[in-house]
Amino acid sequence: MSSPSSWPVIVVTGANSGVGLGICQRLLVQLISKSPTDAQPHHDFHVQKTTTTDDVSFDGLTLILACRSRQRGEAARDKLYQFADEQVRHLEILPGYDGHAETFRKHLTIVVHTVDLSRIQTVFRFADEVIKTYPYVSHLICNAGVASFVSINWLLAIKQFAMDCVEAVTAPIYYTQEVGQVSQDGLGWVWQCNVFGHYVLFRALKSHLAKYQTSTGARVIWMSSHESSPIYYDPTDWQLVKSAHSYESSKFQIDLIAHQLDQASLQGSDKLPTRHLTVLPGVAGTNIANALLGTFSSMCMFLSFYLARFLGSPYHLISAFKAAISAVHLSLVPLAFLPTVSSTELDDSDPTATVEVGFRYVSECDRWGKERVGTMKLMRSKEHNKQCDDLLDHCERLFTAFCEAEGRPVHS
Repeated sequence: MSSPSSWPVIVVTGANSGVGLGICQRLLVQLISKSPTDAQPHHDFHVQKTTTTDDVSFDGLTLILACRSRQRGEAARDKLYQFADEQVRHLEILPGYDGHAETFRKHLTIVVHTVDLSRIQTVFRFADEVIKTYPYVSHLICNAGVASFVSINWLLAIKQFAMDCVEAVTAPIYYTQEVGQVSQDGLGWVWQCNVFGHYVLFRALKSHLAKYQTSTGARVIWMSSHESSPIYYDPTDWQLVKSAHSYESSKFQIDLIAHQLDQASLQGSDKLPTRHLTVLPGVAGTNIANALLGTFSSMCMFLSFYLARFLGSPYHLISAFKAAISAVHLSLVPLAFLPTVSSTELDDSDPTATVEVGFRYVSECDRWGKERVGTMKLMRSKEHNKQCDDLLDHCERLFTAFCEAEGRPVHS
């Protein structure tokens, strides 16, 4: 039986809908089970271990829904409690039931705390509430994200569909995005919501994550995207205010930051490090582009997802619950099986030459929709390293400035 002092305290941003809600549901399904299947290591890409004493069975959980709207967050909380009760009832009638599900449900706490990543003051307030209320944070799942989509370039859409119909519904390039949006804090809106808001949240909770010194280890899960691309990124416009592809660039920045923070964490302490891990949820039917689509267009979008999967795409999971498998796997798999970042030397003679430095974990499925976890290579160059160092320096300077403006101490 696990001790209450080791039970996970998991923060999920954007938890009231889409993949965020799917992550919460999948966590409940897994942890209500005595032997979570998503916690099993994959020998294709995990470090080989002959034995491990890591226990991923927990008798309790605190799940923190970090949402902009308290009303929507509370509706999601009620839905999750009902979902958990259904899972328990299902397991109770199975032969050989051991009582774990009822014990877990008794010790399950789902709470809503409001946070708006586009307003740093609310991020600090959220972190203060979490630190005051809970003894530690075991997982920070940075799922919330926005995109400034305003229209569809149908000519470009037809062209991309004609060239590669699967790619067109995996990493579309035909969404027109608004340029110049700024937050109430005066920062690039997409950049703050997707990148900086989560960076501030991590920094504010860093010491609280470090308190979770169990064998399972604390971890920060960063949500990337198939649309992540360095092609559109201009490092002089790191807040992405002038970018016509702010969404793709923000996800590329997340890839850079997560890898660098993981490397620094592994090298920086004798204590069990807080791992930073990048996941791609694949393609699911969420509301991030719904504002552009009517009923007919939405129906066509879903049909195109099924067609892409039938044609062999492993990334069209469609269901948010299935798309959550990579994030939940990375949350539950014992850290002993996770590889450390690569120390491959980069080519000094060509700053744009890329080498493999690790990989991102990807939600995948077969033609029939059975989900699984796969990987994608993470490539870096000297130029990318310089961009990442500069970006982290900008983030840290801004974080310090916001702390000083609020009269808060800046913890390393």
